Amino acid sequence: MEHVQHTKQPLLMLLDNFKQFFPLDTNEQNEVKRLFTQRIVKRKGFLLQEGEVCRNYYFVVSGCFKMFAIDTNFREHNLQFAAEGDWIADFQSFYNEEPSSLYIEAVEPAIVLQIQHKDLLYLYINYHKFDRNFRIIMEQKLMEYQKRILLNISTNADERYSAFQRQYPHLINRLPNNQIASYLGITSEFLSKIRKKASDIKEGFKGET
Repeated sequence: MEHVQHTKQPLLMLLDNFKQFFPLDTNEQNEVKRLFTQRIVKRKGFLLQEGEVCRNYYFVVSGCFKMFAIDTNFREHNLQFAAEGDWIADFQSFYNEEPSSLYIEAVEPAIVLQIQHKDLLYLYINYHKFDRNFRIIMEQKLMEYQKRILLNISTNADERYSAFQRQYPHLINRLPNNQIASYLGITSEFLSKIRKKASDIKEGFKGET
């Protein structure tokens, strides 16, 4: 389960991520190197805990994180996973600079590149390309959340698991059952039944070919 991937140098991964949207020129790349800092996080280490202000926006270089809330019965409810090449933060806490009600925890040993709120605002004001890039990143996250809410109110557990497989194919075999079940809003036992049924169906198709 302790999967750590090192494919490129962290800053090269980050610059490649921006290339998907508006590639950065030399001056902008130098600002990235100046303002983003690397952080190593142990498994079960926290980037954020309830009551803290989310001071940084995180780009995941390696490893995997979960963002979750804890209800009054002390049950965890996973809201998001972020692995290599993804971004994670509590947007409400980060942009409003207010205490968070969420946790961000490493599911695996991880490396992130982080930028502080004040430094990101500096980039928005002085280099408009960053404003455009991060707007796209946030819009993509917003669409993910909207899609997930729709799935939760309009589909059954089997359909939600299929959607999870499509969204996080690289995490299916990296996350334990209880973490995926928490994200789907079902028990680990029920998820095991769903996965067994999906496996049986797949084996049945193989037998017919």
